[in-house]
Amino acid sequence: MNGKLLSALMVCLLFATGTSAHKGHTHTPKINVSESEKTLQTQWQGKRIAFLGDSMTDPNSNASECYYWRYLEELLGIERVVYARSGFQWDGILNKAHELIKDHPQQVDAIVIWAGTNDFNHSIPMGAFFTETEDSVVHNGKKVLRKHRSFSYDQATFCGRINRVLYALKDQYPDAQILVMTPIHRAYATFGPNNVQPDEMYANGVGLYLESYVETLKQAAQIWSVPVLDLYGTSGLNPLLPSHQRYFHDSKTDLLHPNALGHYHLAKCIQYKLLLLPVYSK
Repeated sequence: MNGKLLSALMVCLLFATGTSAHKGHTHTPKINVSESEKTLQTQWQGKRIAFLGDSMTDPNSNASECYYWRYLEELLGIERVVYARSGFQWDGILNKAHELIKDHPQQVDAIVIWAGTNDFNHSIPMGAFFTETEDSVVHNGKKVLRKHRSFSYDQATFCGRINRVLYALKDQYPDAQILVMTPIHRAYATFGPNNVQPDEMYANGVGLYLESYVETLKQAAQIWSVPVLDLYGTSGLNPLLPSHQRYFHDSKTDLLHPNALGHYHLAKCIQYKLLLLPVYSK
């Protein structure tokens, strides 16, 4: 039997047995989007949306047969561009933002940012959004001494990283709708002897729980006047529950990454959040 015929038979066997070519992957095929679910001919049809993120967004991470942004193409009729890389924290998101700016300096109608779970896992200090000093200022014709704050752009802190990304994007795309999404719940995952990640019931190395990073992202959205989609609180996905493990990549080795069914649920959340938001670009 020649090599080509053997390879073809192996592919057929994989599909016949319902397993996936991804090692350790609990195969979940792409969910078929029905016509009744689609909300076309809205403000988002034909609009270009850039998606920035980590492995939850990166098509090369092999965690899912279909990602949320692919579902959104069908649900909303958008044009998508994806800038994501597995393992990226918010400092890496800044690099992806610069790539986006280089490739599409003007033609972006919206930007969706989904990151933060890796900052939590790597125990990035929270920091603060502002540094504070005292400074003199004229008020009602008199010079007075008052507290004065400035944005912190400290790349070593979570708040400073977020400030750098949102400043860069809002400055470059003043008419784009920018949506920040919080991490989803996370459970045990192991990707090798040096990459074992406990579930969210454990604090990270600086003593913070995942929800601290979630709340900080929600605060950042207020500070920078951008909408936030709290997937942690509204996605409905919680891999700590055995009944929810079917939404994730592998029940034994990866309860961090959603599979195609999980991404479908996320896409529905994002779909209706976007429908509530205007398009400012012309």
